[in-house]
Amino acid sequence: MCTPVQPRRSARCRWAIPSTASPSRMSSKSSASRYQPVPLAPYFVGGLVHYRGEVLTAVSLRRLLGMEPAKTPEDVLVFENPDGLFGLFVDSVGEVLHVSQAEHEPNPATLEPRRQQLFAGAWKLKDRLLVSLEPERLDPMRLASAFPA
Repeated sequence: MCTPVQPRRSARCRWAIPSTASPSRMSSKSSASRYQPVPLAPYFVGGLVHYRGEVLTAVSLRRLLGMEPAKTPEDVLVFENPDGLFGLFVDSVGEVLHVSQAEHEPNPATLEPRRQQLFAGAWKLKDRLLVSLEPERLDPMRLASAFPA
């Protein structure tokens, strides 16, 4: 069985968000050039973004993973889940890839616990590793309970 994934780039890493088998779905991508920082917010909150008349909390993947701030404007991916909408700041959005579920591997036991909670395994491709992210694990409300300040 092949699973379509949409790779996201953050620094030199490639992250993939499976397009299927998730209660959260990506509803759009837009430029995050206009966002509002949130003083005293948890460290992983990148800011507030306006989206179709709503104000969304957007998670910074870079902050969540302890990476340096982006040097160029980031894109924001908007996800819809049963509790509402939220955003995810990423460096850029890549192509849609079709990968074999048979090639998907779970997180290694040696992965630090914080990343164990965020990652959903990986695909070993010919030239790179594609780390799987599940949007529901990146929901700001879930992150707030998983990673208290």
